[in-house]
Amino acid sequence: MTWRAPRAALVPALSLVFAAALAASAPHEVKLDAIQFSPAELTVKRGDTVTWRNTDPVPHTATAKGKFDSGNIAPGKSWSHRMDQAGEFDYICSYHPGMKGKVTVK
Repeated sequence: MTWRAPRAALVPALSLVFAAALAASAPHEVKLDAIQFSPAELTVKRGDTVTWRNTDPVPHTATAKGKFDSGNIAPGKSWSHRMDQAGEFDYICSYHPGMKGKVTVK
């Protein structure tokens, strides 16, 4: 005879598994506003998605040379990137090089 867990006991356990899976790929947002990235520095987990949302009246980019490049992010638009590689990634807006940000992926 094999032991089986009661169904009522499985529901909370499965809920924890799904919650952990969702937390592992949590979304993060960086606003492009007033010619700056906000927050300017962000730490995420490997596999998380970062979304850059442009709330400025001018276009911007999120460009980490050789790692990721959003291309043009028009006013009112956004761009998302899944961070699959661990490391520290400094990035700029290629239109406004004084706009600097950093994503650290653990």
